[in-house]
Amino acid sequence: MKSIAAFLKREPVLAAAALAALISCFFVPPDRGYLDYPDLRTLALLYCLMTVVAGLRDAGLFDRLAHGLCGRAGSVRRLGTMLVLLSFFSAMLITNDVALLTFVPFAAVTLGMARREKALCRVVVLQTAAANLGSILTPVGNPQNLYLYNHYKYGIGGFLKETLPFWALSLVLIAAACLLLDRAHISAVPAEAPPLDRRALGLHLALFALCLLTVMKLLPWGALLGLTLAILLVFDRKRLLKADFMLLLTFLAFFVFAGNLARIPAASALLRRLLEKRAYLTALLASQVISNVPAALLLSGFTDRARDLLLGVNIGGLGTPIASLASLIGMKLYGRTEGARPGRFLLEFTAVNLLLLLLLSLAKLLTE
Repeated sequence: MKSIAAFLKREPVLAAAALAALISCFFVPPDRGYLDYPDLRTLALLYCLMTVVAGLRDAGLFDRLAHGLCGRAGSVRRLGTMLVLLSFFSAMLITNDVALLTFVPFAAVTLGMARREKALCRVVVLQTAAANLGSILTPVGNPQNLYLYNHYKYGIGGFLKETLPFWALSLVLIAAACLLLDRAHISAVPAEAPPLDRRALGLHLALFALCLLTVMKLLPWGALLGLTLAILLVFDRKRLLKADFMLLLTFLAFFVFAGNLARIPAASALLRRLLEKRAYLTALLASQVISNVPAALLLSGFTDRARDLLLGVNIGGLGTPIASLASLIGMKLYGRTEGARPGRFLLEFTAVNLLLLLLLSLAKLLTE
């Protein structure tokens, strides 16, 4: 029982997805149609990206980049702004989850050395929002973008046309929010640059380039998966198991649930009616309850309003802590730091997220 409770606490979204998939199987018994549910291209790309980004992180790329920026800081506000914007821009390429896994611990170490630990709460709140918003721009910025990019057969130009205006506005809003950081002077930053494994860096940068070619549909996903597995098997075997397999299983469970739901006439009709007139609002509200990745997987089968769904699940990543898996990661990482103030974090997180959600939703309304 303790093991089950620990798993439910550690993987609540996967547990909910698996339960939903299991219940749906009673209404649609397993048959050959189940084989058509998974989007294999999305799963393959997601696996390759996760392994490659783990390799880049372990090679020291992100620590070296962060160190270089932080060495130029002279105040808490400037250092905090660098850390927040680093999360924003890096999320475009390495996903919002990895951006926070990389730079929240670095923020804790850096502010600790500068003896400005009290600033960490607000910095991590802004880092979390920044990672969620920075990831809006590209198909590889977060799992829901990668899925919707494939599902609606976007080209890279068409995708950027939808996301760029809201990404640019998000950058302005995040930069403005950084003005709330303390202006106190700091002098202590890490003196020695973190080590960099140049061999591993070159290998994983090459694999990352292959991932981008696949995203742009210049390389078949099967070729990417085969090349990635073969190269890592020879040069970096341990990296094969560095992917977040729980996230991949979550995707599979929601593919089953969404596929079965589409075959239940009453449920399918209800979702189509909701999405026909209020696709953006439905996606945004669903994200608050079940998180934006599951919301994208669930709702995409019932609407062709790609733009509304894409923006709904991305802006919907703001709001409640469970609206985005990245937000839960940011909150969890902050809670592990010495002297953490979870109540203060939740209060500031809610205020910042709701304000950003309202402002971006207003911008969406004005562009219709």
